[in-house]
Amino acid sequence: MQRAAIISLHTSPLLQPGSGDSGGMNVYVRELTSALAQAGVDCTTFTRADRPGLPEMIDVEPGHRVVHIEAGPHDLPKEKLPATTDAFADGVRSWLDVHGRPDVLHGNYWLSGVVGHRLKHELDVPFVTTFHTLARVKAEGGDPEPGWRDRAEAEIVQCADAICVSCEPEADQFRRLYGEPQGRLEIVAPGVEHAFFAPGDQRGARHAIDVDPDRPVVLFVGRIQALKGPDVAIGALAELAATDAQLLVVGGASGSSGTAELADAQRLADDLGLADRVRFVAPQPHHILSSYYRAADVVVVPSRSESFGLVALEAAACGIPVVASAVGGLLSLIDDGRTGTLVSERTPKAFAAAIDELLSDPLRRAEMGAAAVQRARRYTWSFAAARLRRVYTDVSVRERVSCD
Repeated sequence: MQRAAIISLHTSPLLQPGSGDSGGMNVYVRELTSALAQAGVDCTTFTRADRPGLPEMIDVEPGHRVVHIEAGPHDLPKEKLPATTDAFADGVRSWLDVHGRPDVLHGNYWLSGVVGHRLKHELDVPFVTTFHTLARVKAEGGDPEPGWRDRAEAEIVQCADAICVSCEPEADQFRRLYGEPQGRLEIVAPGVEHAFFAPGDQRGARHAIDVDPDRPVVLFVGRIQALKGPDVAIGALAELAATDAQLLVVGGASGSSGTAELADAQRLADDLGLADRVRFVAPQPHHILSSYYRAADVVVVPSRSESFGLVALEAAACGIPVVASAVGGLLSLIDDGRTGTLVSERTPKAFAAAIDELLSDPLRRAEMGAAAVQRARRYTWSFAAARLRRVYTDVSVRERVSCD
């Protein structure tokens, strides 16, 4: 049986997405690792213990366990986590020395990549990485990261045996910014759990989440941070011709400035006279989100950058058209004009125009929603796991990439 060590230093797949540092990556690691385990790969996910009293190991399901590694003070913000990578790598190494070496290491996010890079050389096992976000991509989107992160990512790029991206646009963007890597560049598209995310009765969903059934509903799902653009969604609401529309903002504060950004978003709604039309909703259990999607007429994704866009995929699976920024993985996920609308100008006015166009045409919305469901059926976690399992096998039989 193939054995994989999945590294997710900065956030646990067991945490609820939508607040703190928990988001689409949590869903990705949890669902993809679960699918790998069901496909016969023995998986151990290593994550940093972020609070006292956590058990060393939790058996999630047959073939999948989560191991909590003590590395630094429990309540560290993400900005302080780079200082914990050595202690975390030491903890992972100690656990593997007792329980046996894996056949492959797979780092998720750059902090985990730093750990995987080191352990690759210490253990002489192949190393796969999924960055999820990259410093150079964020810089292009107006969200610059410290130079030391960029340098660390460049080192990981040059030593990884395989780098996983979610789609062709992300692969093209990667090559433009980093050139052709020494290792393999593999497309492993995320999936969606169709048992939870599927079309359903809109009025029933609105009743379930206590939303006025007779007013248009625009939905934003994501952490409250500048990168995700909640301010654009709120500003767009103020520009809508549909003056009775309501906006649901489902998500929580993220990062060290998250509380301030949430307060800013609430203040913006007040300043624009939208306090009675914007409803802020705390992060929801992942499977409950389907009720929010089904309740919506349109889902808005005004992100500065997205490697893929799980929110857009989950909305599509529920049959709801998406109005999204024309960036990153959203370019391949959304068929512009057929399953949703891509907006090139990331302004409230531009988003409002696209939203108004859909709100004013129920027939077009229904046609787009039906097409979105068909498009979403291409994406399953089992297919993603099959792709990734093949990547693991390929890097295991090839000569290791050397960064000397």
